[in-house]
Amino acid sequence: MRSTLIPTKFEPLAKFSALLFAASLFSSTAYSAEIATDPGDYTPLPAGTNLAILYGQYATRDTVYSDDDQVPGKAGLDTTIGLARFVHYMDIGGVIVDPQIIVPFGEVELTEAFGPLQPTSSSGVGDPIIGATAWFLNNPDAQEWAGLSAFVSLPVGEYDGDKGPVNIGENRWKGIFQAAYVKHLSTSVVMDLIAEYSVYGTNDDFLGMRREQEDAQSLQGHLRYLLPKQSHVALSYYHSFGGETTVAGVDQDDRVNTNRWLATYATFIDPTIQLQLQAGQDISVKNGFEEDARVNLRILKVF
Repeated sequence: MRSTLIPTKFEPLAKFSALLFAASLFSSTAYSAEIATDPGDYTPLPAGTNLAILYGQYATRDTVYSDDDQVPGKAGLDTTIGLARFVHYMDIGGVIVDPQIIVPFGEVELTEAFGPLQPTSSSGVGDPIIGATAWFLNNPDAQEWAGLSAFVSLPVGEYDGDKGPVNIGENRWKGIFQAAYVKHLSTSVVMDLIAEYSVYGTNDDFLGMRREQEDAQSLQGHLRYLLPKQSHVALSYYHSFGGETTVAGVDQDDRVNTNRWLATYATFIDPTIQLQLQAGQDISVKNGFEEDARVNLRILKVF
């Protein structure tokens, strides 16, 4: 027997609204605003240096928030992401610049039915990111640096419009801009401060609808303690905000306001090979899935 709570003629509208609500809560996860920096990323290396970097990132989420309130019911979203990155440092007119490319790959998996969205997954190669940083302040004597970065995400990664937010690619252009300042506070303590601004193109095939997103911002901070033998520990803080979306012309009221922390240990196991291990989680989430555990591994080769 059909429920009398929703008249037959209103069922498509109710399902449509539920679908938009469920999809909007992925805003802070599958469509993250930030390029999360690591401690030391904004300390430039000499011209002619190359870096080959491989990242592995695993995160689990089983709690969802909407306007600061926890959404009842089961939820599950796991991401297993790899990043292959190549960086080249060069001198242009006395300014150190590092053109680079980042290629993401891996899997996004919705492990529990969430509203009208059924368990599903997406895997493959994501949208590559190209860009560079230019250091307009490069003072090794004072142990102080500042740089500006610009990146563009190319919409060529694996994407299935029927899966909406559960995709490894985004099916849209994205521009990401960062400004960073690095200062040694003492012989052992280093502070990194980064501000980010992101702009988004339109995804014209999001569950068969048009998805737009407002600009988003991020603040990132790292406090490093330098150890002997080219090692360090660090504590990082990330705050992402903004980026409200519109789907099929309907405002989603899903503005991101997420805070998280990350602890780092890094060491050179060889003069040219660095290993880095990180662990952390979200502190608070206004809208979207809350990350309850994150583990990152990075292998860096200098040549």
